Amino acid sequence: MRKAAQTVMALTILLSGAMPTAAGPPPAGDWWSFGRDVAGTRFSPLRQINPANVARLARAWSFDFRPSDAKGGRLLVSNMIPVAIGGIVYVATPYGRLVALDGDTGAVRWSYVLPDDDRIAGRALEYWPGDRDHGARIFFGTRSGKMLAVELRTGRPPAEFMPIELRTPDVMNGVADGGYQINSSPILYDNVLITGAKVQESPALGTSGDVRGWDARTGRLLWTFHAVPHAGERFNETWGGDSWRNRSGVNVWTSMTVDSKRGIVYLPFGAPAYDRVGIDRPGANLYANALVALDARTGRFLWQFQAVHHDVWDLDMPAQPTLMDVRHDGRTIPAVVAMTKAGYLFILDRVTGTPIFPVTETPMPASTIPGEHAWPTQPIPSSPPPLIRQSMTAADITDLTPELQAFCRNRVATEHASFAVPFEPLRADHPVVRFPGSGGGPNWGGGALDQKNGLYIVNTNDLPSIEQMGKDAHGNWYNVAPRPSWFGMGGLKLLCQKPPWGSLTAVDLNKGTIAWQVPLGVTDSLPLALRGTGRPNVGGPLLTASGLIFIGATDDSRFRAFDEHTGREMWTVRLDASAHATPISYAGRSGRQYVAIVSAGGSFLGSPATASRLVVFALPKEGEAPVPEAAATGVAPAAAPAAPEVPPPAAMAAAGAPTTDFRDGPERALVQKACTVCHVASQVTNQRHTKQEWATLVEKMIGFGAQVHDDQYDAIVNYLARNYPSEPAK
Repeated sequence: MRKAAQTVMALTILLSGAMPTAAGPPPAGDWWSFGRDVAGTRFSPLRQINPANVARLARAWSFDFRPSDAKGGRLLVSNMIPVAIGGIVYVATPYGRLVALDGDTGAVRWSYVLPDDDRIAGRALEYWPGDRDHGARIFFGTRSGKMLAVELRTGRPPAEFMPIELRTPDVMNGVADGGYQINSSPILYDNVLITGAKVQESPALGTSGDVRGWDARTGRLLWTFHAVPHAGERFNETWGGDSWRNRSGVNVWTSMTVDSKRGIVYLPFGAPAYDRVGIDRPGANLYANALVALDARTGRFLWQFQAVHHDVWDLDMPAQPTLMDVRHDGRTIPAVVAMTKAGYLFILDRVTGTPIFPVTETPMPASTIPGEHAWPTQPIPSSPPPLIRQSMTAADITDLTPELQAFCRNRVATEHASFAVPFEPLRADHPVVRFPGSGGGPNWGGGALDQKNGLYIVNTNDLPSIEQMGKDAHGNWYNVAPRPSWFGMGGLKLLCQKPPWGSLTAVDLNKGTIAWQVPLGVTDSLPLALRGTGRPNVGGPLLTASGLIFIGATDDSRFRAFDEHTGREMWTVRLDASAHATPISYAGRSGRQYVAIVSAGGSFLGSPATASRLVVFALPKEGEAPVPEAAATGVAPAAAPAAPEVPPPAAMAAAGAPTTDFRDGPERALVQKACTVCHVASQVTNQRHTKQEWATLVEKMIGFGAQVHDDQYDAIVNYLARNYPSEPAK
């Protein structure tokens, strides 16, 4: 009877969500991992925000990362993805802090400061629910090469967990400072904490990219998997001679995925060092550029699939693999989706590694560099088609503006560049225009999955680059092409190929087809009619059960929502800085659904170094800035919502505020038109704000549906700040 009672109690706890297991999915309102779950789906079951009301979405609260006691004046940026557990949001700041924030208000619950002025590395945290004898924890890596943990409840390091020193002699290979650190979050299976690493890309020999499993309770090393097989190990023969020895690169720098039911971890390996020439490493070079499946508990090898043989282009596997069940030929097949920077998407049986759609080893060009033996074939999937263009010619140079076209043509002529065909190795005699360049394709943000509809949503770049091989004074090969290597004017500001320059794509994984593809992002410096170019992007999408895709990623400082089924843009808000991160959705303790994203400039995409913060959005509360119901199509009506609160008349009179009309100025007509669609003039002119407050308010009104073009935003904010400042002119 006692055993039966214990069983009933355990079942009750499990169903209530009070004590989830490490192998189970997160509760609907939580976000536990980089991909929300260890399957990497980036799919939230929440439905409160939907296509019919998303136009009403507004900023609920934000949290600035820069603390008041930050040292120096340099702004540090972040592309960190938070986790959310039980209505509390946990986020790492670039200033060496991990903070717990109330999910409804942003109030700080606790803050943990890293010792020795260390910084949190990587792009996400990993949540462990604990077990019978250990409380819940959050794991994260540091720039100094350590893996740390804090207790979820208190923010203090657990006494029984020994901080993990990742820079052990077996991976450092005698290199005193190889820049070894964790670059993405670890991942958990049961009580096993699995880590990859960021290692050097040059020179060729140095720190190792081995993958390791650790005891999440104590920090004890459990197993090591050699990224480059040692002598006597499987696939060591794919490294000619002793080229395997102390080889760097071949690391899991991005995020891994776990099949919790089967206990399998999937490792997307990067390119070998040096990644532009392989004279010193003849062979296919496994496990470079391969998806490898291991027994998560023991590290035992199960299978591998190499997506690029003998990589000399840096076309590795940057995206977190995603798990799903594919319906194909009348069968339901457990599958894993993996992508390369070349834009190829491989759908594999996740138990065997066998491609579900045929993959053909296709002949490719030979290398012209003496001593380089490029692999004669590369695996090309039959379905789906590549998500980005695979090459360009002179005919593909953009004609967006005469100035840009002339610049691009002149660069090709003066640098004597040729246009490479797919998988053509780099040359030493002249530069080549590679497409895609080393920027991909997809990147570390990965994709989002709707299992019910079989749709995989992913953002990609169409970024060419100009590269040429040459030797330094010591005879080492490297890319000697003139800088910048990006094929564009002003780096990535204006690219030389015809748009799109960045895209959002929905892939039907059951059919192996592209369901839709739309440009992602706008180029503000171009005339209005030409701005829909798509933009370079870093970060991933979030998909909700209501059929909405949320994504920042682009370098145009926008945060957007799209309809999952059509690719139609449903909502856009301008942020203080570009959001090169992946958004999350969670439920506060109030039951309110939120969408949160880290906004911070200064990434390699060239965004300006501006405010670095977590920005959180929600639907207005009942009675807060009520708005008309959206139309049946889910698109908000043109009218903006009712005005926000204004000061009482006595306060307005004391401030000398006008109460009837807008003040004179060159932007008066523009502001009057934008604001009086739904407000009388005095509802606007009676307010007093700083410029930043006006900017936030205008942004909020645009989010509610105010009809303001991107090129009108600054003019409206400047007019309002100049004429209705927080302090009246004397």
